[in-house]
Amino acid sequence: MDLRPAPRQRLIASAVALLAAEGVEAVTLRGIAKHTGVSHGAPLRHFAGRAELLSAVAATGFTELYARREELPGGRPRARLIAACRAYVGFALENPAMFELMFRHDLLDTGDAELVRASSAVFDFFAELAAAASTGDTDPRLVAASLWAALHGLAELWLWGGLAKASFAPSIDVPLAVTLEAYLGPA
Repeated sequence: MDLRPAPRQRLIASAVALLAAEGVEAVTLRGIAKHTGVSHGAPLRHFAGRAELLSAVAATGFTELYARREELPGGRPRARLIAACRAYVGFALENPAMFELMFRHDLLDTGDAELVRASSAVFDFFAELAAAASTGDTDPRLVAASLWAALHGLAELWLWGGLAKASFAPSIDVPLAVTLEAYLGPA
């Protein structure tokens, strides 16, 4: 029995590795073909173009982020939401190129079914946590979207060096704690 991944999966795995090593701009159909050791035309047998390939790669990022929910502690909803927020920022810092790609709508096919499913699963889970932790009357999906935007901005500013070089933020934990307290109130 052949246990090698299917060609499409090999191309995606190769694209993920190339993305991590060299960044978003390096992930081209030609670059993936070379990295995978296949002909330049081979990726086009599995993807209609670069946007479809990048969408498949971004979907793997959302799937990996979603899988981190398994590592969240049990217990009170607020504690689970805080842990999910920390996991989101941690994912961004550990996977900066993937994090960038996941939100580069200019490069992705935002209607790609797998990408929509994977990204929606992450947001829906985050919204469920926000709803469980909510004490106010605001729609928890709005709270989740706003909190997600704040976390995303914090992670990007840290990755770009804007906050990482600030003397008032010796680690990302400091602005993250302030952000969480602003949204969720004091512990």
